[in-house]
Amino acid sequence: MSIDNIISQAVADAVKALYSVEVDAATIVPQTTKKEFEGNLTIVVFPFLKISRKNPEATAKELGEYLQANCEAVKCYNVIKGFLNITIEPSFWAGVLSHINDTPNYGFKPVTAESELVMIEYSSPNTNKPLHLGHVRNNLLGFSLSEIMKANGYKVVKTNIVNDRGIHICKSMLAWEKWGDGITPEKAGKKGDHLIGDFYVLFDKHYKAELKSLMAAGKSEEEAEKESTLMQEAREMLQKWEAGDAKVRGVWEMMNGWVYAGFDETYKRLGVDFDKIYYESNTYLEGKDKVLEGIEKGVMYRKEDGSVWADLTNDGLDHKLLLRSDGTSVYMTQDIGTAKLRYQDYPIDKMIYVVGNEQNYHFQVLSLLLDRLGFKWGKDLVHFSYGMVELPEGKMKSREGTVVDADDLMDEMINTARETSAELGKLDGCSGEEAENISRIIGLGALKYFMLKVDPRKNMTFNPKESIDFNGNTGPFIQYTYARIQSVLRKVAESAMSQAVDAVAFEPNEKEIALIQRLADFPSVVEEAGKAYSPAQIANYTYDLVKEYNQFYHDYSIMKEENADIRAFRICLSRNVGEVISRAMGLLGIEVPERM
Repeated sequence: MSIDNIISQAVADAVKALYSVEVDAATIVPQTTKKEFEGNLTIVVFPFLKISRKNPEATAKELGEYLQANCEAVKCYNVIKGFLNITIEPSFWAGVLSHINDTPNYGFKPVTAESELVMIEYSSPNTNKPLHLGHVRNNLLGFSLSEIMKANGYKVVKTNIVNDRGIHICKSMLAWEKWGDGITPEKAGKKGDHLIGDFYVLFDKHYKAELKSLMAAGKSEEEAEKESTLMQEAREMLQKWEAGDAKVRGVWEMMNGWVYAGFDETYKRLGVDFDKIYYESNTYLEGKDKVLEGIEKGVMYRKEDGSVWADLTNDGLDHKLLLRSDGTSVYMTQDIGTAKLRYQDYPIDKMIYVVGNEQNYHFQVLSLLLDRLGFKWGKDLVHFSYGMVELPEGKMKSREGTVVDADDLMDEMINTARETSAELGKLDGCSGEEAENISRIIGLGALKYFMLKVDPRKNMTFNPKESIDFNGNTGPFIQYTYARIQSVLRKVAESAMSQAVDAVAFEPNEKEIALIQRLADFPSVVEEAGKAYSPAQIANYTYDLVKEYNQFYHDYSIMKEENADIRAFRICLSRNVGEVISRAMGLLGIEVPERM
């Protein structure tokens, strides 16, 4: 039993003994005592005042006296207003470490047959360009959230919806047909997504030139846009696609195949994956069917021009268009269709959409519509709304001049990691292959940690150079501490030192107690990160744990400690800190190197 559970149960026993009222120990959650106060754990007594019928100080004092007299884990207590600060017996902490050491997969809840199924959608790329900086934050948040939910005992299905149809796709296709001269990724020596992105940019270049020419001939901007032959050809291509034209569909399938191969390479390198991928080209017709069903149910209505709408005014919103007068669908319709297919495929209990905060209104509407259409999870769907990410001006050149793509970003991070590590001597004695792998682990770890340590709801500026710092709240700082611990454990293994720990042989010192308490906090941090959908809580917990360990490592010997019991205890403590670092970083999708 963890120290938190022991104290929770002891407080529940105290309430029953003192006030003859039973309370559920699970509702009593001890907090780590703030550093400015004496104690290890704090109990907030305000919830017990109706039971005790006394003021906060008197209630806290009575509970404290009972705990000190009846709970062997409690050494002493102090009261600050309505807060009961408890100091745990120093000798007890060795037993806490022993419990942590003996608990398989410490901090994580098991997934069982009865576990709820959570589906998490992230990435959602378009097939007309490579993944970019914004996609990087989206993918890292989505993957990390999936790992955190698994660690909280949920079944998780990671899913992606690919936007593979529409006018933007036809623009790339038309440009390839006009100016591509049969080029392929192999002939160009480029990833397929980059090649298609180049043609999307090329279409835009020719389209702007055409508008400029028309406007020079006296047309207004609006007239020029209407008379653009390029845009007209793109629309005609889209109509042919929707009609199932074999030639257009053939080019579409070929070019999308190139893009998917490119995406897969980027996803693999970024360390994210999916259990199921849906395609907009398959879901938009399903959405139309569901909307027509909504008309029959009376939850949607058709206007005289044939367009279909939903009246959301009773929910404080407006009227929402779902099908245009020509019968074509909008994004909302496609999301409804995707929901229909997903619900057929999986028994979803909760649906989480990882999408930027510019889509907040969209998901408000989607939740209401799915609920009206009978999806049991619709009303409670979660829009994991995150802020935008930018780079400092001039820090990195982009291939297209406006957007930084994910591959360029990862290249830059790995190169910077290689240079920084070499300057600091971190790669000394490594083979070329090992140095390259360490550079990859550090570079991508720096990228992921810097992105994930920020509250996801906030906009952020990602600074590549700042993220690769071996000091401060960074991925490399944490990775280096993990590698340092593994170095100690390798030396222990080589020396054949005894690692048997006698939990009652001695009392840990203040720094050791602080470290054990940090380890003891890990399960509740994982649980809270799951409730709050916040990878940042995992990141910042890990940084605090690593800071605490480095202070301990600086102040106390491990291998050179002469007392065999203390030495074995510190080895055990170091090993478990390393395990929790590895597990926590794994929740962020970050690898930790064995050597650095």
